[in-house]
Amino acid sequence: MSQAASAALPAELTPEENRVFAKIAWRIMPLLVLAYIVNFLDRTNVGVAALTMNKDLGLTATQFGLGAGLLFASYCLCEVPSNLALYKFGARRWLARIMITWGLISAGTVFVTGAQSFYVLRLLLGAAEAGFFPGVAFFLTLWFPAAYRARIYAWFLLGVPASSMIGSPISGLLLGMNGVWGFAGWKWLFVVEGLPAVILGVIILVMLADTPQSALFLTQDEKDLVARRLASEVKEGEKRQFWASLGDRRVLLLALIQFTFIVGSYGVGIFLPQIVKAQHFSNAEVGFITAIPSLVACVAMVLWAKVVDRTGKKIVNLALTNILSFGGFVLAVWMSDNFLIAMLGLTCVVVGTATARGIFWTIPPRFLGGVGAAGGLALINSIGVIGGFVGPYMMGYAQDATGSTNAGLLALSGFLAVSTVATLCLKFFIKAE
Repeated sequence: MSQAASAALPAELTPEENRVFAKIAWRIMPLLVLAYIVNFLDRTNVGVAALTMNKDLGLTATQFGLGAGLLFASYCLCEVPSNLALYKFGARRWLARIMITWGLISAGTVFVTGAQSFYVLRLLLGAAEAGFFPGVAFFLTLWFPAAYRARIYAWFLLGVPASSMIGSPISGLLLGMNGVWGFAGWKWLFVVEGLPAVILGVIILVMLADTPQSALFLTQDEKDLVARRLASEVKEGEKRQFWASLGDRRVLLLALIQFTFIVGSYGVGIFLPQIVKAQHFSNAEVGFITAIPSLVACVAMVLWAKVVDRTGKKIVNLALTNILSFGGFVLAVWMSDNFLIAMLGLTCVVVGTATARGIFWTIPPRFLGGVGAAGGLALINSIGVIGGFVGPYMMGYAQDATGSTNAGLLALSGFLAVSTVATLCLKFFIKAE
């Protein structure tokens, strides 16, 4: 389609376009959201398992933080190759492969006997999971236009807080199965929460279509409508080549932004059960209490995404989510002697970092396309998720060194301050939102 023809199409979706994209969303999003809930749960349930696992295995806070974060080292190394494989083999096959392997490895954590085997299993889990999130992010750009993406990414990324909201209480209850059939409660946790990924992988293989053109649930007219709408979008300084996208300054700046807010997200997410446990709650109570911030985040993500889609102000809103998280860290440390107010601060952190994800991933598709999008999205995510290593390790080290989590939380707040400044700098490189 020519540039002139593209410009002729309105920026707002027509009622017919809204109907078709809603139909697509209801067909593919429930499965993807469920998959991401299981994905994030299998990645972070180690935080609840640590309530009893660390003592059984003799892990210090530093060793636990290192092991929890090592997942992201192998994840980072395998991210770009995995997304290129998805581009070559198709999302349906590759996402199914990812889910089946990570589910088996997550369940295999029951064989961990000490720090070294814990490190190895976390590295294997990271390699297995690599490519899932950027793969889905790339996959969604093939189905939905820019005017629909904030709400779509928000719904998909509900998997982050929803995994904690649903998983934390379940994980706490599974710890109560300690001794059943001779297994420790934390081992039951990994088996029960790991195997659903294998089942979902098989379902994805059967139910997903790689592109709208191959979707059996769309009529030919609906396929043509989707193709016209996606082809009409003009991208600012678009990069469609693999190597060109990797060296783009916008890609590198976005990677820095994601890295900094992911440090805060995982630093809090992994250690929140232990922070709550320090108030002498039971394991089951810890699970339910740590689900509250995630429940608030689920609501905030959807509402905030509607604002972003309506106003189009992605960069400004991303900066506001980072400011909210920064303020939450400061409040939690400042009022650490008052548990309720400290939890309010940590809830602000969870809401801010969770909402930031949904807004953040609407920005790269504005200038990335084709294999450049597959590579660029994977590079952004692979650098960004290193924060998943830095955050937990920093918290564990600070706790061992000071006997408190306050020093770690204060350090995490600095990363959110950097994320805010870096986000505002995006305005120098991306003029059209």
